[in-house]
Order: sequence, then C-alpha cells, then structure tokens
Amino acid sequence: METTWKAKKGAAGRKAGGPRKKSVTRSVKAGLQFPVGRIGHYLKHGRYAKRVGTGAPVYLAAVLEYLAAEVLELAGNVARDNKKTRINPRHVQLIVRSDEDLGKLLDGVTLPVEVVA
Repeated sequence: METTWKAKKGAAGRKAGGPRKKSVTRSVKAGLQFPVGRIGHYLKHGRYAKRVGTGAPVYLAAVLEYLAAEVLELAGNVARDNKKTRINPRHVQLIVRSDEDLGKLLDGVTLPVEVVA
C-alpha cells in the first residue's frame, strides 16, 4: 500500500522551508520616499479619527513629500544665489516669506534664527 505524502504549508502559504518573497512596502508601491506605513501608524494612534482608510496615509505622504521637495528646491536656489553650498534657516525663511502660497501655509510658524557667536 503506497501513501502519498503531502508537504505541509508554512507561513504565508509557502511550502515548509521554501524561499520567502521580498516584501514590497506601500511607499515603493506608491513611488514615494516618505514612509506610508509610519504615517498610517501616526494617523491611527494619534486619535485623529476613529477609522483611517487605506488611501489616507498614501495621500498624506505624497502631499508631505511634495511640500518638502518644493521647500528644499527653492531654498537650494536661494543658497546657490548667495554662493553657499548648504541650506540654512535664513534661506528657508526667505523663500517662505517671498512665496505667496508657502507664506499663507506657514503664516503662524516661527522659524529658528541662526545665531553667530
């Protein structure tokens, strides 16, 4: 009498001892640099709402990444105009005060002042 032995499946549907697939983060799926998972965690545990949809952290990460890229690009241009290789808070303040939309967004924000000793 011949019995056929079937291998048990392990975690995630893999056969026992089989290779594990490389996980793909939601940031990679969305083509973003900002961490979608971490932003989702902050949304859930920050008590902003009882429930958080799956698209909310992706959208918020995309908006934050866009704003960061915009500020860094404009501040980099100001730093280059001033013949500097590094962006300092003064460059950020100059672009925030000169740009209408960023000025409206960051109206009540106090940016740190660079102190030279």
